[in-house]
Amino acid sequence: MPVLHNRVSNEELKQRLMEETFHRITISFYQYFPVKNPQEFRDYLYKQLSALQVFGRIYVAKEGINAQISVPEHLMDAFRTFLYSIEPLNGLRLNIAVDDDGKSFWVLKIKVRDKIVADGINDPEFSMERKGRYVNAAQMNELLKDPDTIVIDMRNHYEYEVGHFVNAKEVPSDTFRDQLPMAVDMMKGNEDKNIIMYCTGGIRCEKASAYMLHQGFKNVFHLEGGIINYARQAKEAGLESKFIGKNFVFDNRLGERITEDVIAKCHQCGKPADTHTNCKNNGCHLLFIQCEACAETYEGCCSQECKDTIHMPVERQKELRKGIENGQNIFNKSRVRLRPRLGEG
Repeated sequence: MPVLHNRVSNEELKQRLMEETFHRITISFYQYFPVKNPQEFRDYLYKQLSALQVFGRIYVAKEGINAQISVPEHLMDAFRTFLYSIEPLNGLRLNIAVDDDGKSFWVLKIKVRDKIVADGINDPEFSMERKGRYVNAAQMNELLKDPDTIVIDMRNHYEYEVGHFVNAKEVPSDTFRDQLPMAVDMMKGNEDKNIIMYCTGGIRCEKASAYMLHQGFKNVFHLEGGIINYARQAKEAGLESKFIGKNFVFDNRLGERITEDVIAKCHQCGKPADTHTNCKNNGCHLLFIQCEACAETYEGCCSQECKDTIHMPVERQKELRKGIENGQNIFNKSRVRLRPRLGEG
């Protein structure tokens, strides 16, 4: 049986990526559809996409697929032909990154999950078959002119912090499963108003729109293709972007600029900044916002303590890391660490 996972170190894979002589295109897509055997589907995808030199992160579940990947530009037609050969994915919209250097991923990882978006919904009556109405960029801008339109951001705080739609309401939680019931509570009394849900690439807000309808709300919309598709459509049509700042993305870039507005602040000095980075101390790896001056002062670390640590002998650093469950961590809304960083689209 062929190897259906990667066996090369991350360092070597990153080096190979940097040495590539061709350009890559970063894209994302998702689709809710019934998958009878997720493991079998996962293995099939891995074999086919590996042959096309695709890198990225893909989740497969019984409810569908969620993917953020990079594809060699010269193999895009072959990739599209393969993807569209899968009947439920035929003609699927592909979100192409706005601000892209092609270095977003360096390995292909495909995982089987219980759900493509962890939602905490246990109601057997809930169905994705009834969901909100799509709106495109032009329709979004038009609806935003109505003062009675309510716009809800279904992303985490650290995403909202660096960029969001004008007057969008933040649901103050860093997990989608908590946000769903919170959004319902926040919107009580507005059952007849226009409610637009949005997220990064559309996967969360599509499910959120279905959940709001399930809870009795009537005029629910969701932004087709999320912020990524909105930015592309607005640019192509010459529309004013009502999304300001940066769009946080879950790959090596950590963000793509939509407008020049910098609406966030450095978590260390408080000056305007919207560049996310991971603390250079491998025993911390905190995701936070850091300005250029603080990046130089702290050498890419989140604190003096972490800066001191990276100058210790490697063996001492390993010793300090023993017993620590690290993973990806972020500053939460109150900047008190730490919560896990979730890779949701």
